[in-house]
Amino acid sequence: MIKDFEGLKNPKKAKDLSRFFKTDKGEYGEGDVFLGVVVPLQRQLSKKYQDLNLGDLQQLLSSKVHEYRLTSLMILVIKFSKAKEREKKEIVDFYLRNTVRINNWDLVDLSAHYILGRYLIDRDKKIIYRLAKSNNLWEKRISVLTTFWFIKNNQFSDSLKIAEILLRDEHDLIHKAVGWMLREIGKRNLKTEEGFLNKYYKEMPRTMLRYAIEKFPEGKRQFYLQKNKGSS
Repeated sequence: MIKDFEGLKNPKKAKDLSRFFKTDKGEYGEGDVFLGVVVPLQRQLSKKYQDLNLGDLQQLLSSKVHEYRLTSLMILVIKFSKAKEREKKEIVDFYLRNTVRINNWDLVDLSAHYILGRYLIDRDKKIIYRLAKSNNLWEKRISVLTTFWFIKNNQFSDSLKIAEILLRDEHDLIHKAVGWMLREIGKRNLKTEEGFLNKYYKEMPRTMLRYAIEKFPEGKRQFYLQKNKGSS
């Protein structure tokens, strides 16, 4: 697969992606290396190499190259969707052992709910509460995005509890993730979303609130925004 990536490298695109994913010193993606291979091509490679074993995927996931890590997670998602029960647990355990390497928002967003969310929907969910209280930005985002699978299945309570835990988190990427999940709840049950907002909108970070009410009619958006004192 490495040879495939070498043939698809795009230096100009790599520079653009490095800027987009904040790889400069002190930024959240510091140290991430890009080849410039776009996601649709990575999806093709993930299908081509979906039979790689967990050992092979560990090597890819341990790389500093962003596309290697993302493609390995895409393969993991495919594997999980086809796995038997015992194999699913192995994949989930592998995923949880590697959270330190799932360290940019696209890596989280394209894997957490498809693997952890899908696995935990009818199981004990204490792991996502542990992740929500982590000091690691990406583990906290994993906890939020895992609940997307629950939301898609009209189970909202864990998403709301995670949102409460992260309500005062300082990072913009957590504000966006929580707001996004609240918006997704609202698409399915507006009363539930508004119940949460009416309790917390005055203190929510402004970015979180903006994401949550993005699809509201303008008058209702302004009602919430005008009384919100949260940071942007």
